[in-house]
Amino acid sequence: MTASKRPSRRGARAAKRAERNAPLAESERAVRPGQETGRFAPLSATDMDKINESVMDVLANIGLSQAIPSCVEKVTAAGGSYEDGRLKFPRSLVEDTIANCARGFPLYGQQEQHDMDISGSKLYFGTAGAAVHIVEPDTREYRESTLQDLYNIARVVDSMDHIHYFQRPIVARDMVEPADLDFNTLYACISGTTKHVGSSWVLPEHVDESLKMLHAVAGSETAWRARPFVSMSCCFVVPPLRFAEDACACLESAVYGGMPVLLLSAGQAGATSPAALAGSVVQSVAEVLAGLVYVNVLKPGHPAIFGTWPFVSDLRTGAMSGGSGEQAVLMAACGQMGRYYGLPTGIAAGMADAKLPDAQSGYEKSYTVTLAAHSGANLIYESAGMHASLLGACMQSYIIDNDMLGAINRTVRGIDVNEETMSIQAMRDVCIDGPLHFLGHPQTMQLMQKEYLYPEIGDRNSPKEWYERDRPDLLAEANKRLDQILGNHFPAHISSELDAQLRSRFNIKLPRELMQKS
Repeated sequence: MTASKRPSRRGARAAKRAERNAPLAESERAVRPGQETGRFAPLSATDMDKINESVMDVLANIGLSQAIPSCVEKVTAAGGSYEDGRLKFPRSLVEDTIANCARGFPLYGQQEQHDMDISGSKLYFGTAGAAVHIVEPDTREYRESTLQDLYNIARVVDSMDHIHYFQRPIVARDMVEPADLDFNTLYACISGTTKHVGSSWVLPEHVDESLKMLHAVAGSETAWRARPFVSMSCCFVVPPLRFAEDACACLESAVYGGMPVLLLSAGQAGATSPAALAGSVVQSVAEVLAGLVYVNVLKPGHPAIFGTWPFVSDLRTGAMSGGSGEQAVLMAACGQMGRYYGLPTGIAAGMADAKLPDAQSGYEKSYTVTLAAHSGANLIYESAGMHASLLGACMQSYIIDNDMLGAINRTVRGIDVNEETMSIQAMRDVCIDGPLHFLGHPQTMQLMQKEYLYPEIGDRNSPKEWYERDRPDLLAEANKRLDQILGNHFPAHISSELDAQLRSRFNIKLPRELMQKS
């Protein structure tokens, strides 16, 4: 080979490497948001029929207490009944609602690339929670969570490929007044990420004030209603089978304000729902279907998410156990029931009992999220970052769990079987005419990025290579990535001019200087 040819060959190899490493179109990536799910079925078809019959019995004959007057008025006008302080839902009303309610609607991001189509069994991973602590794994300490922490977590999630939406995961403990908490929680979330945001409110007037801000950010009320990029997480029931009065008032404000709602039932098995897992599913499904009727008598066809979130107790102590095997199968069953009704469905998984991002955290999150992801649910909330059964959130864990979610999403995609992937021609090339290995075959090169997913911080080096790289561990790599994000990633979709206008109208507590690089 002459010297004059060497540069061109090196250049050709470099060009090929650059081509392999170039970003792929969304449709060609190894994993992507909205893949079809539903392979794991803890309930048989007969089981689901039995649960449905029990649900209809509960709604028609036990009903729910503590309904606010507007709810009673609307539901009874539609065919429900109210006696002895309990609002009851006849089977015909429930089934008509299920048949005619919204399904297949999008959840919008502030930028279109983050829009989520939650039709059928398309799957997305996101955050959620109401942790009151931030986990500091380097010092092994828990400290109170703040508004700045919330904004920082939003920026981290905005940078994570496999976390598709951002629901508020912590409570800003430095916000003293409830109105400040609700409003500033929302602003920290929508300013920290361009992905779809979920939040919650304690009083309807707080919802109304937040809607004014959302209209301004969207450009107008009309623009907001066309693309509502925030949804309400609403615990409209206090299990067992009671409405939550203030939350119901907030729900009404959201529905009339054009905001999608996540209808949440969060009983705790053995405490506020039956210890029998099947009974816990029945109660949770009944409560959420009551909420679905409620939403649709307020505004037919309003976007609402079937949010059955029954939690598990450690019956030795009564404490919640978010990382248990029972929790995993219980949530998967709820995801399956959502598919049974054909409803947009959100469940929760990844709520590790582990206090730190350690081995216990890894195994608890992996099996709870995997079973949930394969259940047929559309949205997996709390899938990253959470510890101590939702009492703590860890910024490094969002980065670690992003790798986990990508790998789980790869299992959801499964195996593509077609004429090309069965690889007869590739085997012929290698075994008859070739080098007896596939390392340099064109198919291998073509599929390196399309078929295979690689961790961002997880280590796959040999022990020798790992040792030569000064033996990095996962937490150290997460810390490096966290420092990089917090030091450099400042979303600017809310311009400084708009931010100034919002600050002149609303009581925004997040300092402007925290929202830009120093």
